[in-house]
Amino acid sequence: MKIAVVGTGYVGLVSGTCFAETGITVTCVDIDKKKIENLKKGIIPIYEPGLENMVRRNVESGRLSFSTSLEESLVDCETIFIAVGTPPDEDGSADLQYVLAVADEIGSYMQDYLVIATKSTVPIKTAEKVREKISSALKLRSSKLEFDVASNPEFLKEGAAINDFLKPDRIVIGTDSKRAEKIMKRLYKPFTLNGHPIIFMDITSAEMTKYAANSMLATKISFMNDIANLCEVVGADVNMVRKGIGSDTRIGHKFIYPGAGYGGSCFPKDVKALIRTGDEYQRSLEILKAVELVNEKQKVVIPSKLREYYGSSLKGKKIGLWGLSFKPNTDDMREAPSIRIIEELTREGVQIRAYDPVALEEAKRILGDKIEYCTDKYEVLVDTDGLIVVTEWPEFRVLNYGVLEKLMREKVIFDGRNIYDPEELKEHGFTYYSIGRKAVKP
Repeated sequence: MKIAVVGTGYVGLVSGTCFAETGITVTCVDIDKKKIENLKKGIIPIYEPGLENMVRRNVESGRLSFSTSLEESLVDCETIFIAVGTPPDEDGSADLQYVLAVADEIGSYMQDYLVIATKSTVPIKTAEKVREKISSALKLRSSKLEFDVASNPEFLKEGAAINDFLKPDRIVIGTDSKRAEKIMKRLYKPFTLNGHPIIFMDITSAEMTKYAANSMLATKISFMNDIANLCEVVGADVNMVRKGIGSDTRIGHKFIYPGAGYGGSCFPKDVKALIRTGDEYQRSLEILKAVELVNEKQKVVIPSKLREYYGSSLKGKKIGLWGLSFKPNTDDMREAPSIRIIEELTREGVQIRAYDPVALEEAKRILGDKIEYCTDKYEVLVDTDGLIVVTEWPEFRVLNYGVLEKLMREKVIFDGRNIYDPEELKEHGFTYYSIGRKAVKP
């Protein structure tokens, strides 16, 4: 079986590589010549644990290849996945120009029946636009070739994407064709041998499922952050509250950890897009608008804690910062809370020295010379007035108090992920601010 995946970003590269891992012949296509040449050399454009070795293994086996030519990649292809970017426009709606450009090219070059599956996160009714684009291109060729369009949203967590793809909770496929359903079922059979379900539904429902899933998870995060902020005021401990409500099986423990706000390529963009869709259909999604508002406010909670400790003027303060990526095990900084925190603090004259295990180069691209970059977590702390923890990388979890005491001018930590024990920090003479818990002082 031969397939093509258009787009070698996060979704496209992970999907194509995992399909190849099951024995399928896969061509990953991208118009970025430099990226394709790098991939052919084994240079991976993103950081995802295990991906680099899997790409190399499947390239060496001949199952995975890379190309800039969609026309050549369509030869003998049964299914093509569209996995190009859908960046948000200024109004929050998803930009479909790349998706529709691929659809037009498919219609221009296809030579046999194809299933065209959208794997990019796309607004509801996008499949209809893709179908129209392909039909128009075929009409210009006076061609009567048959094709089917399907929606196959991804549910990958950055940092655990390979495991999520190979061992999915569920596989959602939207199609109105039995022929397409049969092909997609065969394609995904290796991933269902352990009982993971394929859920077939209509295309519009599949498109909605992706947005609804991410928006629900974002809602849980913003809800918990709202509760955390109230806990601080009334004197409750949000960690205790989290354990209390998480034991209810209807709620569960996942995605109810308070923090400095959510980021990444999915939640912010998808919440905005679904809000926009609701507005287009005159169905205002008030809960999601509140979710977005809470998240934006949460990203400035850490700067407010610095003002509480140091006073209204932060000018001249030197602060160390651990963690730049929006979550551990990725170098992705899209909508990362660290960006907003850095912007707020540097605007007030704070000098920031930062460290991240994998996101330093991405940070330099985004932030430029706004901050100083360090290659060691303790190098960050030399002569600092405090430490901010933004991303809960495993290497940050255990503190060497002796080293901290020698390096830092002031013993204060602002923890945006609640990874430390307040009483332990107090015993070592540290002032400790976290989310949803009262500050502790020695």
